[in-house]
Amino acid sequence: MAVLGKLVHYSIDLALISTALAGIRRTTGLTPKIDNPDGTVGMAVKRYLEVGELVIDHSSAWLASTKYFRRE
Repeated sequence: MAVLGKLVHYSIDLALISTALAGIRRTTGLTPKIDNPDGTVGMAVKRYLEVGELVIDHSSAWLASTKYFRRE
């Protein structure tokens, strides 16, 4: 059971880092430089960063639907 807990913990940490990188990309336009975007590692990094984009999109849509936040 401890292994499963660590796996969940590390997965959440990786998603948070990806979300932070996606936020940096959206606010500043800076993106990580990937040497070979068509290679296996490049595709994995691209998919990893897409997770952060997905988290930002879904969380902002959810927050906009609550009564505690509003768009300006």
